[in-house]
Amino acid sequence: MSPLVIGLALFAAILHATWNAFLRTGADRLWTVTVMSFSSTALAIPFAFFHALPAAPAWSYIVLSACLQVGYSLFLVAAYRYGELGQVYPIVRGSVPLLVTLGGFFLANQQLTLPQTVGVALVAGGIMGLSLGRGRAATTSIFYALATGAIIAAYATVDALGVRAAGNAGAYTAWVLLIYGALLPAAFVACRGRLIVDLHAPETWKALGGGLFALLAYGVVVAAFALGPAGPITAIRETSVVFAAFIGRLFLGEILTPRRVGACAIVALGAICLGYQP
Repeated sequence: MSPLVIGLALFAAILHATWNAFLRTGADRLWTVTVMSFSSTALAIPFAFFHALPAAPAWSYIVLSACLQVGYSLFLVAAYRYGELGQVYPIVRGSVPLLVTLGGFFLANQQLTLPQTVGVALVAGGIMGLSLGRGRAATTSIFYALATGAIIAAYATVDALGVRAAGNAGAYTAWVLLIYGALLPAAFVACRGRLIVDLHAPETWKALGGGLFALLAYGVVVAAFALGPAGPITAIRETSVVFAAFIGRLFLGEILTPRRVGACAIVALGAICLGYQP
């Protein structure tokens, strides 16, 4: 891989960890993630009108994906309510390839390769390192983080099927984001009664900025995929787990012990083993 591709993959990892930090620091995280979604909705509108409508068989996938992403947002907010960025983020990121791999093994009789077997052991060990002993994550945050990972794995599977049915990845993605952008505020109103957004408040622009970071993270990794092989890029992006630990220490004042750093590194290495495809 060229230095440019490696740099893009690392930049995407930093951006992904950063937008989670935006969410973690929000005074009202449900409100923050809802306002963050406005950024993706605004970008999706012109794409939806620019592309032809997705094929009819894709709409069930589009709606299901949007609903799952609302669930993902709600569970991630709950996880950050009880846990720190340096604890929750590695569990969420590490559990996704772990659950996908174990699901393929138990449900589809897919045989594990040696790297995948090592990856399962490393991710499980790293999550246990964050979940046990002194300074461990709260049990509630672990539950929500694992549930968040499961939802991510579910909507990733739905999207893989839906894009094929849609016949156009751009149109599919735009309509998922539009429906998600309508459902998440509706979920907020259902929970809180009404959604108030003050454009003069710094918290509003902070949330919108976090949404832009999330979009930029997605765009950068797509650019990397266009220039280099997907397997190594996916592997490098998993370093976001380690970046999250350091961002939590530098900007959120979280405790960064050698044990936590080691556990995050183990989760990242395990995710790399699970996700790498030569």
